[in-house]
Amino acid sequence: MVARHDLFATTTRGLRRDTPPMKLYEKAKRYGIWNPSDFDFTQDQADWQRLTPDEQDAILRLTAVFQSGEEAVTLDLLPLIMTVANEGRIEEEMYLTTFLWEEAKHTDFFNRWLMEVAGSPGDLSRYHQDSYRLLFYDALPAALNNLKTDSSPAAQVRASVTYNMIVEGVLAETGYHVYYNALRSNNLMPATVQGVDLLKQDESRHIAYGIFLISRLIAQDDSLWPLVEDTMNALLMPAIGVLNEAFACYDPVPFGLQLDDFTNFAMMQFQKRVARLEKARGASLDDLYHVTQAAIDANDA
Repeated sequence: MVARHDLFATTTRGLRRDTPPMKLYEKAKRYGIWNPSDFDFTQDQADWQRLTPDEQDAILRLTAVFQSGEEAVTLDLLPLIMTVANEGRIEEEMYLTTFLWEEAKHTDFFNRWLMEVAGSPGDLSRYHQDSYRLLFYDALPAALNNLKTDSSPAAQVRASVTYNMIVEGVLAETGYHVYYNALRSNNLMPATVQGVDLLKQDESRHIAYGIFLISRLIAQDDSLWPLVEDTMNALLMPAIGVLNEAFACYDPVPFGLQLDDFTNFAMMQFQKRVARLEKARGASLDDLYHVTQAAIDANDA
């Protein structure tokens, strides 16, 4: 059967510019235009050379998991975009085009860092330990690529919880916290820290979209809530495991970092995501749109 279009939203109803996805699209156009090729890593290179071997190893480990994580989501995001497009949600698809571009840009940024600051360190897959592999080698591609054959609301919930709530909302957010405590707190690698600031800003919009998507699906069908809880809980331990396994490699841990600080931070992010999603239960779509728009407007990025 040949696919065809019956109508086009932009020449019938027009774009709904007051919806959360379009507000995120406007923010992506305003704040997401930055170029990894513009960073000057001269000071970062000098700072890198002054680090101890364990300090270098810790930052290289952190960057290695971010680098492959960004590549993974760049590779795996298309099925979600196609699912949204096939439902005719043009406003959401328009925002998701920036989503994919930003993930590719993050992949570009970390690759530049590895080449220019760490000096092309070669194969870094040794830093991908068991919990990390479970999330990025298995759970993430399985959840997103499942959408190719199953575009049901349940499959969309599973994919977005895995990607937006756990990978981005818990693990990446905690990773930024590590960069800041290791580098910014010690006045090290200013270009790296600036890049992480911009990545975090992009990812905050991604998380906002994930919250919107999952909340919309829950508001329409409350029977999906147990799936949200089950998926969040199933993936929490591997997310915490990534931290435990990394910190266990050092004695003492470089930069004076304390494992409890970061596991507590990760748990706080987890609880924040669950509480935010639970508010969608029993909400009307109008109320959901209003609350989501207010949260997006309150975020200055």
